Amino acid sequence: MFSRSVARVWAAPSSRFFSASAAHRTKVAVLGAGGGIGQPLSLLLKSDPLVTSLSLYDIRGAPGVAADVSHVDTGSEVNGYAADQLDQALEGVKVVVIPAGVPRKPGMTRDDLFNTNASIVRDLASAVARVAPDAHILVISNPVNSTVPIVAGTLEKAGVFNPRHVFGVTTLDVVRAARFLAAVAGASPNDTAVTVVGGHSGPTIVPLLSQSSHGKGITGEAYDKLVHRIQFGGDEVVKAKDGAGSATLSMAYAGAKFTNALLRGLNGEKGVITPTFVKSPLFEDQGIDFFSSNVELGLDGVKKIHPIGQLSAAEEGLLAACLPELKKNIEKGKAFVA
Repeated sequence: MFSRSVARVWAAPSSRFFSASAAHRTKVAVLGAGGGIGQPLSLLLKSDPLVTSLSLYDIRGAPGVAADVSHVDTGSEVNGYAADQLDQALEGVKVVVIPAGVPRKPGMTRDDLFNTNASIVRDLASAVARVAPDAHILVISNPVNSTVPIVAGTLEKAGVFNPRHVFGVTTLDVVRAARFLAAVAGASPNDTAVTVVGGHSGPTIVPLLSQSSHGKGITGEAYDKLVHRIQFGGDEVVKAKDGAGSATLSMAYAGAKFTNALLRGLNGEKGVITPTFVKSPLFEDQGIDFFSSNVELGLDGVKKIHPIGQLSAAEEGLLAACLPELKKNIEKGKAFVA
């Protein structure tokens, strides 16, 4: 009852969340399914009508999560895999979502997570390269600005890197921007979509409010506060949870939303466009070869990378602050797998 009602709400045209306009269904793996993001993400993906089956993997807890989620009354099958069953979890998988890693704690930046999460993501990417080299990989593990280049470099070393198949999930920034702008503008989040470009940490997050009908009129202190909240919204959650975790539920929502968008593109739906952090030519001449901008998703993943469009003077300043930091993050990821 719950899952069907939720699916109906998410499939509504206004939200475009769990649309099932195409008939195809797909096998999806969640690597890190036992964690704070992985568990609610697995539940949400169980509710997605485009998912044929779920492979849930983690170093601990995944079989239990799978048993629990498998009772939800939707059509997809669910299987859980223990720590020594990673290869089995990846067999026949078309989409791999990676939320694995440690969460942020108070006082930590996403970059502080690098030493632990970098090796986790590298090892998971190596397994994907070995077992499911054609899979589309969605990276949630932070710091995304570095972990996406790690995944790309690992696949490249294995000779199977396809730039159309690797995505950094920056959807939480887009979700926050819509929610926070709606609160300021007194509007519905369905009407306050904001394109967010750059990366996925602090000053690398650049919301293009001037391109939004509700956002373009916000100036001065209100603008500064809104941009800061979009860039550092994750800190609100880390502080509020008082050492007990980071943004797990909203990140799971955003991860499921992006996964559904990708599935719709893979199934042939036209006009599926959303920001995501991918191998990109937009700022390649400045040594920045990964960047988040609006991307059209298609039958083979990335179909078209859109330019960022006209920026306001304030946004030009935000972009100028973003690029050197983003370049540093990307280079750190590349160096890790060099």
